[in-house]
Amino acid sequence: MSDMLMAPKIHNQNILNRALEHSRQQNIVLPTFTELAFPQRISIEIQDQLRGISPNEPHPLNLFRIHWYNSHEHNGSLDHPLHLEVPSSISGVKTRIIVALGDAFPMIAAHKVLAAYGCLVTRLVTGQFDPRNNKAIWPSTGNYCRGGVAISRILGCRGVAVLPEQMSQERFNWLEQWTLEPEQNIVRTTGSESNVKEIYDVCDELEKEKTNIILNQFNEFSNYLCHRNITGPSLEQLFTNIAGKNQRLRAFITGTGSSGTIAAGDHLKNTFGTKIVATEPFECPTMLNNGYGEHNIQGIGDKHIPLIHNVMNMDYVIGISDSGPELMNILFNTEEGHQYLIDRTGASSELLKSFKHVGISGLANIQSAIKLAKYAKMDENDVILCVATDSAQMYASEVEHSKSRFFNYKLGSAEVAEIFGRTLSGCEPAHVMELSYPERERIFNLGYYTWVEQRGIAIDDFNRRKHQEFWNDISDQKTKWDELIQQFNKQVSSR
Repeated sequence: MSDMLMAPKIHNQNILNRALEHSRQQNIVLPTFTELAFPQRISIEIQDQLRGISPNEPHPLNLFRIHWYNSHEHNGSLDHPLHLEVPSSISGVKTRIIVALGDAFPMIAAHKVLAAYGCLVTRLVTGQFDPRNNKAIWPSTGNYCRGGVAISRILGCRGVAVLPEQMSQERFNWLEQWTLEPEQNIVRTTGSESNVKEIYDVCDELEKEKTNIILNQFNEFSNYLCHRNITGPSLEQLFTNIAGKNQRLRAFITGTGSSGTIAAGDHLKNTFGTKIVATEPFECPTMLNNGYGEHNIQGIGDKHIPLIHNVMNMDYVIGISDSGPELMNILFNTEEGHQYLIDRTGASSELLKSFKHVGISGLANIQSAIKLAKYAKMDENDVILCVATDSAQMYASEVEHSKSRFFNYKLGSAEVAEIFGRTLSGCEPAHVMELSYPERERIFNLGYYTWVEQRGIAIDDFNRRKHQEFWNDISDQKTKWDELIQQFNKQVSSR
C-alpha cells in the first residue's frame, strides 16, 4: 500500500503501547464504524450511561453519540436520522426534498465531528498518534476543526484548530470555549472560505515540529471511508423509512467541502442507483468552469479538488450564488420572514421554526435540489436527499450582515417577498452541469495541480483514483478497521 493510504495494521507498537496506557487512564472506549452506522448495536450498558451525560460535555462516552440517529434532546437513538422535508408550497416543485440534519451530533452540533473521529481513531489504533506527546492539527474552514478539537479533548490530548480569519464569529466563540489555551490552539489564516492553500501553507510550517500531526480532511481517506460506511447506510435507512409507494431516491446532494460527506453518495448509488450531485459556489466555479474566486457559503467548496473526492462517480455539479443562502438565512430566521411564508405558502409556524436546524450550506443544498428537480423534470415519485451540516445558530451574526449588505438593515414585507422570489419561487435551473465522462475527467485533472505539483503525491497514486475499484477497496477495509478498534478496546480493558 502506498504512502497515500493508511494501511489497517499496526505501524508502531511502542507508540501504540503509550496510546493504550493513556486510554486506560482516561477511561476511553472507542466505538467501531459499524456501531456508529447502526447505533442499536451499541451495548445497552453504554446506552444507559449516556442518558446521564450531556451531549455538550467532553466525556469519552460521547464518542458513542457520533452518529446520525440522535434526537435534539439526546434521550436515545431514533429509528432513522433526524430530517425535515421542504414542502412543495415553499420549494415550488412536486419532488420531495428531504434534508438530513447534522446539528444533533454531539459537542459541535455538526456532523463534521464524525470525520474528525474517523481521521484520528485510525491513527490511534495503528500506533501513529501518541496522545501524550503529539498535537493534533486540524486544518479546515470551521466545522471539521471544531470536531477535531472536541475529539482531542475527549481523548485527553491537545488539538489545534487552523481556519480562515473570516469565518463566522460563532465558530471562534465555540473554539475559545473548548480549547484549553485559545491563543496557542486557534490559528487564524488569511482569507475566507475559499482560501485553503493558505491553510496548507500554515500547516506546512507547523509540520516542521515533529510532534505535530496534521489531520488534513482533504486528503485523509479515513474521512471518505467513515462517510461511505456510516453516513451512507444511515441515509439509506432514512429513505427507506420515509419513502412512499413507488418513490425512488433520484439524487443525493451535498457541498463538496472536503469531499467526505459526498462519499455517502457512492453507497446510495450502489444501493438505489442514486445520482450524486455536488453543490458549488458560483462565485468560485472550480468544477463548473475551472475557476477561482471568493464566496461566503461556509463549508461548501474551496477552490481545489480534494484528494479524497471520487470525481469519476459524480453525475451533476450545480452552481449556487452565495447571495441565495444568505438571503434564505434571513427568510427562515426572522419574524418578518416567517410571517411572509405563513401568509404566502400556508406553512405552519412549527415547520418554519424547524429550519433553524439548517445552516448556510444546507440552504444552498436546498436550492440545488430545486434546480435539479426542475432541470430533470422530476415529479412527486422522486425523492432528493440532501444534508444540512450544521444549524442556523452557527450563522446568527450573518443575518445582520446580510440585512446590511442587501437591504441597508431595512426588512419589511417588500424585502422578504423579494427574497422569496429570488431564492425559491424564482429559483431556475441555471448553472446545472450534467457530467459526461469528459467532464468528469476534466474535473479529475484539476486535482493534479494541488496534489501532484504542490503536495507531492505520486502520479501513479493520483491516477489510481480514477477507478471505482480503488474506492471500493477503501470501503471494504471497514471490517479490518473495526477489528483494530475492538482489539484496542480489549487491550485497554485488560489491565
